Amino acid sequence: MEKRLGVVSIIVERPTASVDGVNELLTQFGDEIIGRFGLPYAQRGVNIITLVVDTSVERVSALTGKLGKLPGVQVRSLMSRTAAPGDPLVPPPDL
Repeated sequence: MEKRLGVVSIIVERPTASVDGVNELLTQFGDEIIGRFGLPYAQRGVNIITLVVDTSVERVSALTGKLGKLPGVQVRSLMSRTAAPGDPLVPPPDL
């Protein structure tokens, strides 16, 4: 599986019991998360979480699919078009 950089945006409506579920899933995928930014937005009654990931498209799909099944959670992802340099499945760049 080729690895790519990507971002995952999560909006969690408050109050909801899904916060624990979100944190549990992020812990399970912790080795693939290279950055996390969380922002409580009281005016809208939500928590916003942005993740930067270095993983495969399949793993991001697994994470976003599980997050999206939690009540009160909305999630979207964006992956880079190019795989990580040095990935054995990626041909070296033309020079």
